[in-house]
Amino acid sequence: MFDFLSALRPAIVLTALFTLLLGVGYPLAILGIGQAAFPHQANGSLIVDDGKVVGSELVGQAFTSPRYFNTRPSAAGKGYDANSSSGSNLGPTSKALAERIGTDIAAQRKAGVTGAIPADLVTASASGLDPDLSRAAALVQVPRIARERGLSEASVRTLVEKQIEQPALGMLGDPHVNVLALNRQLDRMTPLSRP
Repeated sequence: MFDFLSALRPAIVLTALFTLLLGVGYPLAILGIGQAAFPHQANGSLIVDDGKVVGSELVGQAFTSPRYFNTRPSAAGKGYDANSSSGSNLGPTSKALAERIGTDIAAQRKAGVTGAIPADLVTASASGLDPDLSRAAALVQVPRIARERGLSEASVRTLVEKQIEQPALGMLGDPHVNVLALNRQLDRMTPLSRP
């Protein structure tokens, strides 16, 4: 005859063992390895100026002053809200998406952008938190930045070119610019208070 209690005991013991091993031990081991080997990345890749956290290399933020390079539009909450990370889920036939993109294009034109506007200046990323721009999206903003800061376009263009990060392993992804890092370098050229 089948003994239910003798069959139940190994199931309970194995459940408790694997809960401790995989639910406690493994996460603590990974946490320890991350803190020991990659502390900057494990703690959010935070950027600190004068003892104050000003952002993260991994999470975009809005720069509203015309003296700074703009980031991608964000669909996360009220804009770059890490607690509401998501895309807009609006499809290509969405009237709301077309209106938002139209508004963003008009804002870029008002800021002085002529010619083709790179897509990443008017479309949000899937997470809504993308900290990077394409090379083209950064370069199209150079005239405005130079005008607002009283710098030559050549010096601002050189700054952008120096900040371009190449694809991982030379082939994974596209060349891009981290907007926060770029704006911090811009402040080093012409210090201004943050908006």
